[in-house]
Amino acid sequence: MRAFIALLVFSALSAFGQKVQKVEALAQADTTVTNKVIDPLRPAKAAFYSAIVPGLGQVYNKRYWKVPLVYGAIGTSLYFYSDQNTKYKKVRDAYKRRLAGYYDDEYQYLDDQRLISAQRGYKKNREYSLLFAVGFYVLNIVDANIDAHLKQFNVSNDLTLEPDLIQQDMYSKPTIGLTLNYRF
Repeated sequence: MRAFIALLVFSALSAFGQKVQKVEALAQADTTVTNKVIDPLRPAKAAFYSAIVPGLGQVYNKRYWKVPLVYGAIGTSLYFYSDQNTKYKKVRDAYKRRLAGYYDDEYQYLDDQRLISAQRGYKKNREYSLLFAVGFYVLNIVDANIDAHLKQFNVSNDLTLEPDLIQQDMYSKPTIGLTLNYRF
């Protein structure tokens, strides 16, 4: 146990030594700060583009790799919608023909109750597919908007997370912790 504590103290002190070296290197570096101009209309513009043509907001945000995902998700949902709609219409027409007295269709091996059940199943799957297509379309718009917002987020080097050795006042025992330092 003492070896573990000694190793932990040694690593904390070596991290402290690295912190001093980093501060000295930063003091010697050029301190010119350039501010990026933030366009407040960028997220709305990206969302508008994605609403007009799915994937265009991702292109506007220069996230080209997301465009195939958008079209794949929406296209797959629309494919399943079309497939389920075709099957629904076939089963519905077969049931209507059966009610009219014709039994020469491709579903002659199914009874009336199974045809009704197949209609309900295909109709439910068709509606789910349409719901997924609309959901992916809305998700495309939300993704473009959020991505444009996050592109304007400033990530600076002033934010650091370092291990530190803290002296506890009550018991005078050293404890180990993490400090989060930031400057505005």
